[in-house]
Amino acid sequence: MKQQCKHYQLFTKSFAVVLLFFALTPILAQGGATAITDAADDIKDYWDPIKLILKAVGGLVGFIGGLRVYNKWTNGDQDVNKEILGFGGAMIFLIVVPEFVTSFFA
Repeated sequence: MKQQCKHYQLFTKSFAVVLLFFALTPILAQGGATAITDAADDIKDYWDPIKLILKAVGGLVGFIGGLRVYNKWTNGDQDVNKEILGFGGAMIFLIVVPEFVTSFFA
C-alpha cells in the first residue's frame, strides 16, 4: 500500500512540474517571425555565391555523367537509353532547383 502511495505522490509531483513547465513556456518564448525574417535575410546574403558553387559542381557532375553515357554508348551497352534519361533528369533538376530557390527568397 505504501508503494502505491509513493508512486501516486511521485506521479502528482511530476505532473505538477510538467504542467508548470508548459505554463511558463509561452512566457519565455520569443517572437518566431523575427527569427525567420533574420534567417531569410542571412540566406539572401549568402545565396548568390552558394548558387554559383552549386552550378559549378553541377557542371562537373554533368561532365562526368556525359562521359559515362558516352562510354556506355561506344561499348554498345543495352541500357544506354535509361542512362541518358537519368542523366537528363538530373541535369534538369540541377538547373531548376537553384532558380526555384532564388525565386523563393526574392
